[in-house]
Parts: sequence; C-alpha cells; structure tokens
Amino acid sequence: MKTLLKAWPLSLLMIAACNTPESTATNMPDPLAAHIDSSVDPSQDFFQYANGKWFKQNPVPASERSNGIFRTIQDTINDQVKRVCEESAKANAPAGSNKQKIGDFYASGMDTLSIEKAGITPLKAELAKIDSVTDLSSMLTVTAHLHTIGSSPLFNFYVGQDDKISSKYALLFVQGGIGLGERGYYFDNDERTKNIRNEYSKHIQQLFSLTGTDSVKAKANAAAIMKIETELASHSRKRAELRDPQKNYNKMTVAQFSKLAPGIDWNNVLSALKVSNADTVIVGQPEFYSALSSTLKKYSISDWKAYLEFKLINSYAGYLNKAIDDEDFHFWGTIMSGVTERKPRWKTIVEKTDGFLGELIGQVYVAEYLPKGSKEKLEEIGNNIRDVYAEHIKKLDWMSDSTKAKALNKLSKIIMKVGYPDKWKDLSALQIDRAAYAANVIAAKTWYYNFMLSKFGKPVDRTEWDMTPQTYNAYYNPSNNEIVVPACNIIVPGFEGRLPDDAVLYGIIGGSTFGHEITHGFDDQGSQYDELGNLSNWWTKEDRDKFVQKTKLIVKQFNGYTMLDSVHLNGDATQGENIADLGGVIMGYEAFKKTDQYKNNVVIGGLKPDQRYFLAYAYAWMVDTKPESIAMQIRVDEHAPEQYRVNGPLSNVPDFYKAFGIKPGKPMYAADSLRVAIW
Repeated sequence: MKTLLKAWPLSLLMIAACNTPESTATNMPDPLAAHIDSSVDPSQDFFQYANGKWFKQNPVPASERSNGIFRTIQDTINDQVKRVCEESAKANAPAGSNKQKIGDFYASGMDTLSIEKAGITPLKAELAKIDSVTDLSSMLTVTAHLHTIGSSPLFNFYVGQDDKISSKYALLFVQGGIGLGERGYYFDNDERTKNIRNEYSKHIQQLFSLTGTDSVKAKANAAAIMKIETELASHSRKRAELRDPQKNYNKMTVAQFSKLAPGIDWNNVLSALKVSNADTVIVGQPEFYSALSSTLKKYSISDWKAYLEFKLINSYAGYLNKAIDDEDFHFWGTIMSGVTERKPRWKTIVEKTDGFLGELIGQVYVAEYLPKGSKEKLEEIGNNIRDVYAEHIKKLDWMSDSTKAKALNKLSKIIMKVGYPDKWKDLSALQIDRAAYAANVIAAKTWYYNFMLSKFGKPVDRTEWDMTPQTYNAYYNPSNNEIVVPACNIIVPGFEGRLPDDAVLYGIIGGSTFGHEITHGFDDQGSQYDELGNLSNWWTKEDRDKFVQKTKLIVKQFNGYTMLDSVHLNGDATQGENIADLGGVIMGYEAFKKTDQYKNNVVIGGLKPDQRYFLAYAYAWMVDTKPESIAMQIRVDEHAPEQYRVNGPLSNVPDFYKAFGIKPGKPMYAADSLRVAIW
C-alpha cells in the first residue's frame, strides 16, 4: 500500500477517455522536465534530481507533515468531498438517507460551539463503566467493552480470514495495548526516543488534567500507565518478527487459550466482545498472552482504571473540546510528526467524514466526479502488467519448472478489483444526527465493530472492498489473492486536459501501483499464500531457499541506508514493500517497452522514453517529509521513506543506469554482485 501523505493543490487531471489535441498538449509545461533539479547529479541522488526543483518551490507547510504528489492529489479529492459534505449539510434530506448522514456528521464536526459546550459529556457513560470496576474480572469485562466502541486497551482483537482456510472467518488476538504502537519507543535510549517517552508521559498527564483529574493524581496516573505500557511492550515482538505469518498463526480452542493465559476467563471476555459460539481462536503472539496474567496482577485496580480511562480519552481526544483536541494535536501532530500549525477545520472534518462515511461519499464520488473510461483504463494497464509478469516468471533462471507452474497459476488467479465496488456496504443501521460530534464518532466506530463481528460464522465475502474509490492508495490481500486499486489512482498531477503519455502512465499507475501490488503476492509474506489465499507452501525446498537468499540481499541493501544523520532504515521490517517496489518498477518498465512511444523513441519535454519512465516513477513518490515524521516512519511503518523507495529499487535496474549514464563509484551505482534481482 502507498503511505498516504498529503500536499497542497496543484492542477490535476483525472484521465478521461479522450485526448486534447496535440497542439494544445505540446504548449503545456511538462511536469517531469519542470521538476528536475539540474544542480543534482542523478548518479548521486536520483530522487532529488527528479523532484528537487518542485521541493524548492513548494516547502512543506507548517500545517502538514509532508508535501508532494500525495497531498496534491488528496487536496483535490478533499475539495470534491467538501462539496459533497456541504451540499448534503444544506439539503433537507430524508432521515436515514445517505445525504442526511453525511450532512449531519459534517455539520456536527463543524459546530465548534456545541463541541466546546459538551466537553467530555459524550464519554460520561463510558467513563462511568470504568469507574464501576472493582476487580480484575470486571476490569477485563470493561476492557472488552471498550473494544466494541473503537478503543483497544490491553490487546488487539479482530475478525478476519483464517490464513489457512481463507474461505472462513476467524477470531484473531494479537499483541497490543501500547499507546506508542512500537516496542522500541519504550526501550531505545537515543535522544530522540527518550524525548518522545518524556513527552508521551506529559501528554498522558495533561489529558487527565484536562478531563478533571487533580495534578497530583494525574502525575501518578501517568507514571502507572507508562509502567503498564512498558511491560506490555516488553512482551511484544519486534516489527521484523511480525512479518512471519507462520509464526503468527497459532490456532487453539478457547479452553487452550485460557490455559495459555491462566487467570483470564476468555469465555467472559468473548461475551463482553459480543462474540457468541466461539470454538477456536488464532493467537498471533502466544508469549504476549501468556505474560498477561502476571501483568494484570502486578498493578492495582486503581492503576488499571487509570489505564482504561486514558485509552478511552486518547481514542476520542481529537473529537472533543478545543483544549483536549489541542493537546492531542500537540503530541501526535507536533511532537511525533513535526506539524506546528493546525490545518483549517473544514479540511480536518472533511477527512474525518470521509474516513467514517466513505462508503456513502464514494457512491456520490463515482456518480459525479469520476470521468467515464477511468475504470477501463486502469484495467487495461493492470492486465498489461500481469502479462509482463507472466513472461518474467517463465524466464526466471533460479526457479524450477514445477514452482514456475504454480507461480503462474497464482498470478493468473489474482483478482483485480479496480475503480469501485459493484455493491456498497449497507450503513442503514448507523444513526447520525447533529447533536454531538463525538457521539457520532462513537456511533460510527460501534457500527464498524458490529459490521466486522457480523462476518463471524458466515462465508467470506470476496467481493468486499476495504478502501473507498476516493482513497488514493491500493492494496494486496493475500487471503483473497486480490489487488484493489481505487478509482482515484487515475489522477495524475500536471496533465490538465490531456492524457499523459505512456511513460507517465506506466511509471506511476503501472509501476508504483499495479506492478507494486501484484508483486506483494510474491514478496516475503505474500509468497507463502497459494492461489486460493491459503497459507501453504507451494514451493520446492530448493526454490524457497534460493528466494530467501535473494530477499536477504534486499534486506542488507536497505539496512545500509541512513537518514537524519545516523538513523538506519530497517531492512527486515520493510522488505515486503522493498520487494514490491523493485518488482513494480521493473514490470512497469517492461510493459512500457511494448508501447508505441517506447518503440518509436518519442522524445517529450526533451526526455527520451526510458528517461521519462524512470522520472515518472520518481514522480510517483515525490514527497518531502519533515524530520520528525521521517523518524516515526522509520520506526513504525513497513514502507521505507520515499527517497529510498526511488533510489533503492532503481539502483538495482541496469536499464536505469543506461538511461542516465550511472557510472561505478557513484551512490546510485551498485556492483553486479550487490544488485538485487528477484522477479
């Protein structure tokens, strides 16, 4: 999946089914040529060479964590969604209609006077439940209840496909309960991380103070919560260890689960989670749950109540009164991401409305904002990329014929969901009004939890989408062996009123989207799932060993990159995305070579076809990010920073060397023995 970052408005085109006359197109500036920073040697840093001029002209705003192509596109989408929200809010729509829900949710978020007046009142009933806790049993019951309204204390729980029986839904329990999300934040001792721990403790204390707790108790609560979360983190696996689906698959009966974590009545917990008829569960990290019993007994009921209260308030802080919302922004926006100014409120509320009611907004978006022919163009590019992939698999010199046959079968069975779903989720049970913004958020989170839970015991719905058509992102789901590419991926900045040339289409949509997502089916994780989406070994032992040796090379390559002076990238944790980036850029290029533009050596903007392709690939990741956000991304994200999503894979591509004259001794040049070639 692309990391969703955002940027300011730039002129855009959603590719339509027809071209503007060539005379008009040639009079318009070429974005690829316009963004080149000629002061940078492409052999030194191709990412900066390709995008540096744009970065110089468009510094990251104080209200954003980054600037670039993603923000540019997202702002265009936000403007469209804003119109949907405002028109819905003005309409006298029938109760229960899509427009009524969209309009009321948006209006409640914009009604700052009512939000200020309400304070934490929307959470009073939930806080009362926490206050009623008297022992560990009631504490666990309330813990489970909080999961049903969108907070996730102590552990993480969800209903998802059974990795080994992809046609069935399963109950999954994985490690969790830590506010900072990644265990290293609690133990690493570099100055940046120690400062984050210190600020996080202050954040906890401040949230308690702002919700009515006296300063002495607030400080004590913060200290207790830091101890609890640090202990939970100590029993959590590192990010790289979480990449092994076999080790994260531990199916057991509920009785066995109770033995794993003695002292916890999982039947009662499941009941509070609103789960009935549970026979088995899948436990991701058994060692985490086996340690929970002693962790629960180690702290007082008062400490656990403080922990639950914080988890609840922290989950809803951004939807409450200004003082609490500002504190939430200070920590997560400024301390963690380097954002120093709030964006206009309408942007925040548009994004939240789209986040919670995206299925409803998507129906309007498809009908009113998606140009005809978009879905068909995406499908055309996707199918061309798949054809090239098949050609590559057939020519692999390291894979046996028997494994090739299975790989080709899996490739042919990949389901391509493109544009928008054929059916939409039914949100008729979701009740939204204008009374209280936070109450609407609780209602929406509760609906999504109930929707997730309703799947248990039913056949897997393989038609379901996990993204809306207006989401600028894409994903591969190994359990369905499918890729999903929402409609707005057709957006290409800077090509107003004209169809981008094939180098651009195949660099951005072909390479960084379709090629990338298809490769996820054959990365270190996806390659462990068969054509039906089941976790099973379809490789010969010799072929798997060769594949693992190749993945070790890409891990080593990315471990060698540093940012922010001395922060190393995590090659193990990012290897799946790095494999997908490498496969994507190669497959996109091979598909592009079949076009007339490449065959006829058409020069556009002074750039040869192969140069345009690699510049377009760099354009797909044109994102300038603040140091704080880069530091957080390196620690918690499976994607490498954008600079190395460009420079990393391209340094393995000989055709790139030829296009830009990359010579030995330069940073972008890798010796033959170090170049990674997988698919």
